[in-house]
Amino acid sequence: MVLISVLNNCLKNITHAEKSGKRQVMIRPSSKVIVKFLQVMQKHKYIGEFEIVDDRRNGKIIIQLIGRVNKCGVISPRFDVTLPELEKWIVNLLPSRNFGYVVLTTSLGIMDHEEARRKHTGGKILGFFY
Repeated sequence: MVLISVLNNCLKNITHAEKSGKRQVMIRPSSKVIVKFLQVMQKHKYIGEFEIVDDRRNGKIIIQLIGRVNKCGVISPRFDVTLPELEKWIVNLLPSRNFGYVVLTTSLGIMDHEEARRKHTGGKILGFFY
C-alpha cells in the first residue's frame, strides 16, 4: 500500500480522534509540512503541545488534543492563490467569517490566511481547520 498524502492522513487522524473524544493522537509518518501545519494550529490554540519522536525511520508525532478542532482537511491539488482570490477560498472553505483558518504555503513559509494578508503575499493553498 502506498501512502499518497501524508498531510491528509495526519489531518484525518486528528479529526477522527477529536470526534471520538481522545486526548492524544499519534501521527506517522512525520514530515516538515506536517510540523509547520501543526505549528500554525498550535499558534491559534486548536491543539496542545506536540512531540516529535525520532524512531530512525519516518518519525512519529504525538499530539495533545484539547477538543477545539471541528474539522480540518487538505486541499488537493495545491491550487495557486493570489491575494484577491484568497477571499473566495475563505468563503468556500470556512463556515463563518471570523471562525477557522486557511493555511497557505508561500515563499515566506507556511502561514494562515490572516498572516498572508498582513504580509501581502499569495501562494499555494495547503488546507484548512476550524
